[in-house]
Amino acid sequence: MRPALPSLSKVPEITAVFWITKVLTTGMGESTSDYLVLTLGPAIAIGIGAVVFALAIIVQFRVRRYIAGVYWFAVVMVSVFGTMAADVLHVGLGIPYLISTIFFSVVLAAIFATWYLTQRSLSIHSITTRPRELFYWATVLTTFALGTASGDLTATSFHLGYLGSGILFAVVIAVPAIAWWKFRLNAIPAFWFAYVTTRPLGASFADWMAVSHQRGGLNWGTGPVSLALSIVILGFVVYLGVSRRIAVRRIEPATPA
Repeated sequence: MRPALPSLSKVPEITAVFWITKVLTTGMGESTSDYLVLTLGPAIAIGIGAVVFALAIIVQFRVRRYIAGVYWFAVVMVSVFGTMAADVLHVGLGIPYLISTIFFSVVLAAIFATWYLTQRSLSIHSITTRPRELFYWATVLTTFALGTASGDLTATSFHLGYLGSGILFAVVIAVPAIAWWKFRLNAIPAFWFAYVTTRPLGASFADWMAVSHQRGGLNWGTGPVSLALSIVILGFVVYLGVSRRIAVRRIEPATPA
């Protein structure tokens, strides 16, 4: 019997490298958003972020299968733009982090409910149709905005600081992993619980590395932190792309001469 070919799912396999890359993109999105806003000004930075975000999503929707570079570029832009969207509510409109955290939680719950009622599944292994892909990326964007708001809530409103907030979410993200591993928690809620938590986890540590000593950070600056994380992410994406092609080549049936 010939091995089955990989499905045409538009998302990657969930591996340790996936989670590492995801956390790195959250930190990179946080530092890049802050750097662009401070360098270019809020209006220009948000405008550029919105355009590049839209282009990244359009390209992701146009490809017919998972392509590592295309997918992760879309995730990076969701991270950057999602940060900007959450910051606009607080900095631009003066909405407290607690309110924006509750707001994005309600939005996320509404997306999950609509997704399940119309598609009967929240599994990322079934992202093979356009409606499911739309729900998936709407969920991803909302989780980034929610994670940004909740991370800032714990770091500033609850006065944990960025390092303390990062440690808190490092503990929180272990909860679904242990619950899935030891107590047979369903993989779907475990995945989305962890996925939401990656945002405040990565963003808190990125902020800690970037902000000044007076704010409890390492004072490396948003630009250097963003550049360093971008280089590391690029390395992981190259690895994911190469390993994917090798895996597909191994199981494709030989073409007759």
